[in-house]
Formats: sequence, C-alpha cells, structure tokens
Amino acid sequence: MLKSFQQFLECKSTEDIVMKTLFILNDAPYGSERTYNSLRLAGAIAKQEGNEVHLFMIGDAASAAHRNQKVPQGFYNVEVMTGILIRHGGKVGVCGTCMDARGLADSELAEGTHRSTLAELAEWTAWADKVLVF
Repeated sequence: MLKSFQQFLECKSTEDIVMKTLFILNDAPYGSERTYNSLRLAGAIAKQEGNEVHLFMIGDAASAAHRNQKVPQGFYNVEVMTGILIRHGGKVGVCGTCMDARGLADSELAEGTHRSTLAELAEWTAWADKVLVF
C-alpha cells in the first residue's frame, strides 16, 4: 500500500499500485440483483493484477454463503460466483451472529468462506483502500 503521495510519484508503473477493496453485502442472494452485481464487480476487480478483495456477508447476505445452492437452470449461482472470487485470492467472511439468526451452521458454509465477526470486519475496513456497501 502506498503510504504517501511521494511514493505514488515514485511508482514506475500501475503494477506497483495495489488496490485493496472491501465489499460489504447486506441483501439476500436472490430476490434483488444487489448481491449478484456486487459479486460480479468483486470478481472483476479480483481478477486484475495487483488487486486484493475481501468480502463480508452480513444480515440477509449471510445466506449467500450456503453450500450446495440449487438454483433454476440458467439462473446465476452466488456460490459459484463467490468461488471465483476466492480462487482469485479473495477472502470471504460471513457474520457469525447473522448465521446463527438464520440457522446456518459452519458445516453448511460454501468452500473457502468462513464464520466471521464484527471485529474482523473492523480490521478489514481499516485494511481497505475502498469500502463498497451493497
């Protein structure tokens, strides 16, 4: 991460610049396109060289981390989209309190996601250059 404008001026190329982005998702995975669109953008950013992405699912978005989702053919699958983000180095945390409120056990979480806390969300917020809330 660049600590000063002087460091920015000393960069030889955009490859020297790392963008760290935190996505905070609030909505259920299906019913609106907010979670879908946030995962699309998170995946696109994660695929670009030098970018780091963390994604935190809170509230109704916690159900987006459910393993083995069954969706109609031709419909987007947020579990698959989350997996793409993880394969590109993204980290995905799921609010533990929100999981408990929805009856979602740790064993039911999609591969690569993990039970998280507001303390971790606070750490990720401090880590990020940009925080996008959906």
